[in-house]
Amino acid sequence: MANTGRGEVVAEDLGTTLQRGGETLSLNKAVDRFTVRPQSPAVSELLLSQVRASFCGRVPVGSREEAVLLEFNVEDPARLEAAMDSTRELEDVAFVSHVYEIHNNPGSFVYLADDITVMLDESLSQGDRNALATEFGLEELRPLEGLPGAFVFRVTKDATANPIKITNALLRRDEILAAEPNLVIRSSPTYRPNDDFYPRQWYLHHDGGSWLSSNSHIEAEKAWDITRGDRSVVVAITDDSIDIDHPDFQGMGKIVAPRDLRGKDFLPLPEAQSDNHGTACAGVCLAEETGSGIVGVAPRCALMPIRTTGYLDDESIEELFDWAVDRGASVISCSWGASAVNFRLSMRQYAAIARAASKGRDGKGCVVVFAAGNANRPIRGTIDERDWPQNVVSGLTAWLSGFATHPDAIAVSACTSQGRKAAYSNWGDEISVCAPSNNAPPGIWLQQTGYIGTAPAVTQSLPGLGVFTTDRVGSAGYARGDYTAGFGGTSSACPVVAGVAALVLSVNPHLTAAQVKDILQRSADKIVDPEPDPQLGKRLGTYDSQGHSPWFGYGKVNAYNAVLAAKQMREAPQTVTKRVRGTNDRAVRIPDGDLDGVFSPIRVLDDLAIIELVVNLNIEHPYLGDLELYLVAPNGEKALLQGRGVGRKPGLTATYSTTDTPSLNKFRGKSAKGIWNLQAIDVAHGDTGTLQSWQLTLGMG
Repeated sequence: MANTGRGEVVAEDLGTTLQRGGETLSLNKAVDRFTVRPQSPAVSELLLSQVRASFCGRVPVGSREEAVLLEFNVEDPARLEAAMDSTRELEDVAFVSHVYEIHNNPGSFVYLADDITVMLDESLSQGDRNALATEFGLEELRPLEGLPGAFVFRVTKDATANPIKITNALLRRDEILAAEPNLVIRSSPTYRPNDDFYPRQWYLHHDGGSWLSSNSHIEAEKAWDITRGDRSVVVAITDDSIDIDHPDFQGMGKIVAPRDLRGKDFLPLPEAQSDNHGTACAGVCLAEETGSGIVGVAPRCALMPIRTTGYLDDESIEELFDWAVDRGASVISCSWGASAVNFRLSMRQYAAIARAASKGRDGKGCVVVFAAGNANRPIRGTIDERDWPQNVVSGLTAWLSGFATHPDAIAVSACTSQGRKAAYSNWGDEISVCAPSNNAPPGIWLQQTGYIGTAPAVTQSLPGLGVFTTDRVGSAGYARGDYTAGFGGTSSACPVVAGVAALVLSVNPHLTAAQVKDILQRSADKIVDPEPDPQLGKRLGTYDSQGHSPWFGYGKVNAYNAVLAAKQMREAPQTVTKRVRGTNDRAVRIPDGDLDGVFSPIRVLDDLAIIELVVNLNIEHPYLGDLELYLVAPNGEKALLQGRGVGRKPGLTATYSTTDTPSLNKFRGKSAKGIWNLQAIDVAHGDTGTLQSWQLTLGMG
């Protein structure tokens, strides 16, 4: 495959590669399956009897019934093309598509929806867009909020190529900055339950005992002396379903804006035998204090239960986050990820989370929390894999969790009741904090294999208590009663952190989402695990000079410390008493393909607390999609200013502030004194550019 610095592909590769999040990904066609989109939902049942292949199931695309794909399988791979050709001839078929696998990303199938996202040069007129749409058989649907010049188009029956070929053909044009097809991939819960029974709710507070270390709970009782939550603070639990009839979710105003995106109604109740995960997560975070049952981390906050589609296409992610934002969610808890080794967010998915984190709560931003995952792998990094079951993963493998590594998200890893790393917990530089959960061998759910343990197998015992929480009412669920004692994984750690974030906002609703993230990180307990992990032998349980550990982030979340810090910030509002401005107009070349990039410094002499911060910069580069831009504080802490989602723009003159860039709020309240740097990194080879100048303005008090 030919590949240039701008991510272009040569003509023969148009149908076997795609662009996603600034990267070129290679595709392999699945040898035994394909999908069909009916002309209308009414003919779906008829097609099941007409298509000459075995029906596998329905693949939803968002909540649009008319966009549902029907997946079929052929026993003999040699018959695949013939089966697809005969299906295309059926009158009620809108389109037929191959199913794909991403190269070096085994075990996960990728489906093509009927829409694409295109970022165009801002000089193009509406007439130019109309001409482009006509040429490629597209229908313009809407602009993409948060990405200037980006639009969503639907691929119509007039198109003569599939969405992958269309987007790659568009990328060969100078006026197209970026283009991505909408990919559909299964979601995966980040917990696999076990049936062992352990003491109840030790993770909130305990006074010691078997398998309990003194620092393993979150100090919830002391936090509750300040606040147990407020109904005005709404936590969206997004999951497979939530049993809202459970007695621990009752109370005046407890349930707010329920939504079932899979069933397309407003009752996100369990249906399948396996629909148990969300009820357990909701209980950990929000179970009401009723005098019986259990109590959640934030018992007096409100619950917004959202049943997801189970798939992670662009439309599903937009619908999920937009519903939560538009209906007043303060915190969005996501105990799930992609059923894939390497999953990079699309432009639309990245923008949906960024919108929630910056536009939600009347511009203060929703706090977005993601579970890190349970494979004992980096959420961004490479591992030399071997000895996996069925050899499904082998050799140097790039791992990426696009959701957990989003710069606006709080990525949560897991620690045990003994204050050590949970054997399964994913890890990495992007981990924000950890939270207590169970201990168990690592594993991953892949669509091709189902749930499998990661390699090598862990043979030693893994001490630790499980998480006691709500279960589906009655005999269905993880256990026979209304509660389960064996919940865990980063799925359980995630709603613990979401609950603490809800307590923080209950005591100080004026905080931005970025400030909440900063408080959680600054107030965390620095637990230490000096031992090697029992699977890979890595020792990552200590902290660097910036106070960060790959296993634990900035430490174990502490509800009392976080709530107290938020309360003190509210009681001591700050006003700007001094402003300073520094400029560095010495042009520096940005090295090509160098992950260290280039640093441009500005020194600040005042030892005052930062209240406001503004960055202005001017960069010349022929392809801005190659660049990542960071503001680096004197203590080495970084804030992402601009990611790689801007495509083929030739230059950048931009302003970033604590008002419109949530990541900068992490610096509020910290000393301004020292050397600040603008770091520019050119991630991809092929094009070079120059940081012409930048300016830093600080309001202090």
